[in-house]
Amino acid sequence: MTTQTSLRNASANHAATNGSTVNVDDLVSAKGTGTGPADSSVPVATVTPPNAPTPATPPSTGPAAPALDMPTLMQFLGKMVTELGAAATAPLTLLGDQLGLYKAIAKAGAVTSETLAQATETNERYIREWLANQAAAGYITYDGASETFHLTPEQEAVFVEEGSPCYLGGAFYSFVSLFADQPRLVEAFRTGEGISWGNHHSCLFCGVEKFFRPTYASHLVQDWIPSIEGADEKLRAGAKAADVGCGHGASTILMAQAYPDSHFYGYDFHEPSIRAARAAAKKAGVTNVTFEVATAQDFPGSGYDFVTFFDCLHDMGDPVGAAARVNEALTDDGSWMIVEPMAGDSLEDNLNPVSRLYYAYSTQICTPSALSQDGGHSLGAQAGPKRMKAIVSEGGFGKFRKASDTPFNLIYEARK
Repeated sequence: MTTQTSLRNASANHAATNGSTVNVDDLVSAKGTGTGPADSSVPVATVTPPNAPTPATPPSTGPAAPALDMPTLMQFLGKMVTELGAAATAPLTLLGDQLGLYKAIAKAGAVTSETLAQATETNERYIREWLANQAAAGYITYDGASETFHLTPEQEAVFVEEGSPCYLGGAFYSFVSLFADQPRLVEAFRTGEGISWGNHHSCLFCGVEKFFRPTYASHLVQDWIPSIEGADEKLRAGAKAADVGCGHGASTILMAQAYPDSHFYGYDFHEPSIRAARAAAKKAGVTNVTFEVATAQDFPGSGYDFVTFFDCLHDMGDPVGAAARVNEALTDDGSWMIVEPMAGDSLEDNLNPVSRLYYAYSTQICTPSALSQDGGHSLGAQAGPKRMKAIVSEGGFGKFRKASDTPFNLIYEARK
């Protein structure tokens, strides 16, 4: 089998399971000329750059390296070409959200590079190339007959409809931080030191909010709170609630809007996030919220009927201390709702696309955050139910159960 044919087959096989196609006709040139596809008559074993000197045979230093299985290699190369394309496309996907390109396509129904550039007051030449990239990625759809681009309803749900639980446009903002902070992460790997949440690029903070908010908007009030014993009834009647690790306040404000007779206290140790939360509450017109700077281990007050932690307990160096503080702050019949990333208890349970994403965030954000704090814990974003139960129990809680879930979340309930 030739290199060209092998890569084409690998690409097709990978596309069949990943929903994307990689054109690899010109990826490997058997003659190394760079002028066109490989000569299909040249076997892989004879691929040699022109005029290359014959290398000397090195002395044997041990067992011979195992022979490569070429079909397996070609399949893996096809996968990696798809991965490289996705990584290189990520900044352009972010750009599409920033410039309102997806929304403009959805509004128009079908566009050309000229009409989209006009509608968004952007440069046509750049737009032409952007459209080609997005169509090749499968993020938008190209109609060759009319030479126009459009979004399917499913593509709109992912890139346009911010209220949709499928909306992922916001996730790409945090990628800016991942790349900007990479030198710091390299040093952390060498030294073992942590990276505090506040020391990341600012795009992380808005990116996290944009990533989680659609899920909160679709499930928090509708599903998660009703799954916690007595919580919905108490909040409707008027309760005192704390949202710890509130970030920009998306979850706090959603609850305050849904339960106007309750008062919600949002706490976060990151002062810029608290400022953003106060501004968001003012913009939303909610008055039954109070945002203050505080850690999970020392947030003020007592007599809380309901406490929430959204996607933050695993980020803490001292989650046991946080659990103990919640136990102390709750009323005797109060409840603690803990929202965590979907995860199983073993690595084998977590070898899947969702966990892959969470492990990436965990390695670059969650684990460094925990290691930057006192406490000695670094759970990571894939802690799983058993480790969460152990933390909560050590903090003094007698009852712990899984109350609900989504493909991306686990919702736990803890009571005294």
